[in-house]
Amino acid sequence: MRLRAALLCLFVTVAACASDDTPEGQMNNVNNVNNVNNANNVNSKNDNNVNNANNGSNTNNANNSNNANNAPDTVLEDLLIGLRENVQETVVTQSLSDGWPAPVRDGYLFVSTDPTLDKVAGDFDEWAGTQLTVEDNFAWTVLDVAPGTRYKFTDLDRWVGDPISRAYEWDENGLMSRTIPEGEAHLQRFFGVRNDEIQPRTVRVWVPVETPTHVIYVHDGQNLFSPYAINGGWRLQDSAPAAMMLVGIDNTAARMDEYTHVQDNIGELVGGRGDDYADYVNTTVRGLIEAQYGEAPKVGVMGSSLGGLISFHIADRFPNDYIFAASLSGTMGWGSIGLNNQTMIERYQAAGKRDVALYLDSGGDGTCVDSDQDGIEDDGTANDNYCENKQLEAVLVGLGYTYDVDMWHWHEPGAAHNEAAWAARVFRPLEAFGGL
Repeated sequence: MRLRAALLCLFVTVAACASDDTPEGQMNNVNNVNNVNNANNVNSKNDNNVNNANNGSNTNNANNSNNANNAPDTVLEDLLIGLRENVQETVVTQSLSDGWPAPVRDGYLFVSTDPTLDKVAGDFDEWAGTQLTVEDNFAWTVLDVAPGTRYKFTDLDRWVGDPISRAYEWDENGLMSRTIPEGEAHLQRFFGVRNDEIQPRTVRVWVPVETPTHVIYVHDGQNLFSPYAINGGWRLQDSAPAAMMLVGIDNTAARMDEYTHVQDNIGELVGGRGDDYADYVNTTVRGLIEAQYGEAPKVGVMGSSLGGLISFHIADRFPNDYIFAASLSGTMGWGSIGLNNQTMIERYQAAGKRDVALYLDSGGDGTCVDSDQDGIEDDGTANDNYCENKQLEAVLVGLGYTYDVDMWHWHEPGAAHNEAAWAARVFRPLEAFGGL
């Protein structure tokens, strides 16, 4: 079964399970998305009612205007009350709504979750540092700044990107935070996205300038966009077509269980929670994205290694909900490493040809044999899941899939099983998806 080689291929991306820019205590269900939005809508409506008061005297209009200006900002007050009661819960709830810095009547509410970083500096003050109001567990201020403003929190010794900002990027010193830009492609993120079966995690979104025609959901989200990710990351945004939205879903310590459709024995029994994870992606994550951005007409799913396996599983479980699935170095022999459970190769063979277009690839090379006669050609000298993907390619061709129409296969001879190798060829599946 080539257990040692298989384990090497499976564990490479697990090293980055914990996301270093995600707040602790992610607790809230994605059903909270609209809570603060509704508060904002009410506040805006009330302001408009006051500003548009008519059919009265000029004096009454002036009084109404003064009352509006002097009235408390209920959105700001509610957020501060929430932060004083439970910082983590309020951070996650607002993240799933309008994000941070939070839009309030007089600008944006900036919140430092580390009160020792008691100043905010950025484009708006030429990085001089503006004093925050310090409370027990956080510090805050309201500033009227432009969309896309870059900023960090500081004590004038340390300069730290806001770990809860909706919009973000990186500079030579690490995380850079922004208010949400207008008229440019950029990254956004949502914290604490969960359902009853899947623990909370961060969802990251590359938002294109153009209205998206395609959206692709990609696993191992913390490895996709950051130049500081393991092996340099995928730099996925560098390969994205202009009208394609990219949604990265972070992994967790439960990665091997969630990214596998059946159990296998790799020295211990692991895996088999793929149905729960597939349902989470298809319902919870897609529900969040569609509520925030609208629904793109063409939907795909993609991943590498076990992420490639679970992508094909999602497409198999919901063949009417995706038009494309892509796997880079996918672990298509999972189930046969130490057991005789159904592999994805066998599952697709049994299902027959369907309408979902498929991309699969690998690096590596070597001989492909089935010496243990379990039906999977994984007992030779090959690496990077080369043989299993060649076997699946042959199955798909036999089912009637057509190269460069609804099936693509690529072999990058000798390529390693890591993020740098996937970054170098991820343009291929994105181009294939963009052409559909």
